[in-house]
Amino acid sequence: MQPNKSTPLNNSVQSNSAIQSISPVDSKYHQADEKKADENNLSTSDNSILDNSTTRMPMLKPALLLFIALALILGLCYPLLMTGVAQVTMADKANGSLVEHNGSLVGSAFIGQRFDQPEYLWTRPSAAGDGYDAAQSLGSNLGPLNPELVTAVEAQVQRLKAADPQNTAPIPLDLVTMSGSGLDPHLSPAAAEWQVSRVARIRGISAEQVQTAIDEHTEARQFNLFGEPRVNVLAVNLALDEMAVVK
Repeated sequence: MQPNKSTPLNNSVQSNSAIQSISPVDSKYHQADEKKADENNLSTSDNSILDNSTTRMPMLKPALLLFIALALILGLCYPLLMTGVAQVTMADKANGSLVEHNGSLVGSAFIGQRFDQPEYLWTRPSAAGDGYDAAQSLGSNLGPLNPELVTAVEAQVQRLKAADPQNTAPIPLDLVTMSGSGLDPHLSPAAAEWQVSRVARIRGISAEQVQTAIDEHTEARQFNLFGEPRVNVLAVNLALDEMAVVK
């Protein structure tokens, strides 16, 4: 009897049979390992979410407290403090620079109003509403080439000449043009002086008296540097009323 000889082909067949017989077991263990890894990953993700929530919650309370504190300090305490300081140090300006005459409120030193009676200094034209409407402050927004601007200037020139036909002096620009706000309470000294002869004649007083009232209510440049000299129209007209009775 001859001994069994093992051939490469037989060895290969035997190896494949062994692999086939072992593979289902290995696959089962492999699936179990994957399932366990997935469970561990899910548990880690849940823990991360919980950790983030735990980290955020302690920060919410100080954030809310800081918001409330700043709201009280900046929204209530600071405005009340500034209002109190303003009322103590500059009550007139803080309340709007209101002007009273003989116990009656007649206007504000910084808000212009219409004067078109011949015995008063006239103010500049205004595009604010129907004229000097503080609720509709604005300029005309008409460009230098706009025909409407030319028409408005020509109409104002004719109005001024009709009120004082004897005055042949050039009309200052601010008497025929509108200010940017429509609420300008001032005139240039030249614009006020142009009206002296008319006001003096209508009131029956001398031109020197009118000029004195203008000079007394002419404000200089701020700090002698900024702006231009300007005449407060309301203040001059009140001074004129105190000076003499209109005929």
